[in-house]
Amino acid sequence: MSLNLEQLREFVVIPTLSNLGMYSLAADQLIMGTITQESRAVYLKQLGEGPALGIIQMEPATHHDIWVNFIHYKQALISDLRGLLSGEADDVYEVSGVPDPLELVSNLKYAVAMCRVHYWRKPQSMPQANDIKALGEYWKDHYNTHLGAGTVEEFINNFPSELYGAELLLEN
Repeated sequence: MSLNLEQLREFVVIPTLSNLGMYSLAADQLIMGTITQESRAVYLKQLGEGPALGIIQMEPATHHDIWVNFIHYKQALISDLRGLLSGEADDVYEVSGVPDPLELVSNLKYAVAMCRVHYWRKPQSMPQANDIKALGEYWKDHYNTHLGAGTVEEFINNFPSELYGAELLLEN
C-alpha cells in the first residue's frame, strides 16, 4: 500500500510546484514519476544500507550539494524553500547554511520542492508532457544517473498513468 497518489498530486505536488513558480504538466509528471520510481510512494528511507531519504529518495550528499552549489546563489529560491521548512530544519539552516536533510523524510512539500530544484538546475530542457519514455530518460540521465540501478523501463512501468488520462506516450 502506498500514499494515495491522486491526493499526493493534488495537495502536495501541484501546489508546491505552483508556489515555486515551477509548475508545468511536464514537471508534475516528472516529479510524480520520480516518486513512484524511487520510493513507490511508500519508503521514506532507502531499503538496505543506502542513504537516500524521503519519497524522492535524495541522498544527503546530493541535498547538501544542491544547497551549497546552486540554491545558495538564488535568494528568492532560498526564501521560498525556507518557507517550507519546519522550525528545526530552519534552525539547522541558520547555523550551517543547509537545512537538515531529514526534512526530506518528514516534509512532503519540501521533498517535492527539492526534487524539482534538482531537475531545474540541469541545463538540458525538460521533455514535453505526456511523453513518459522521454521523461523516464530524463530521470535516468539527471536523477538516477548511469550509476543507478533504475531503468527507463522501470520508470515507465511504475509511472502513475492513471492520474493523467489516455494522452500518454509510453514508447516512441
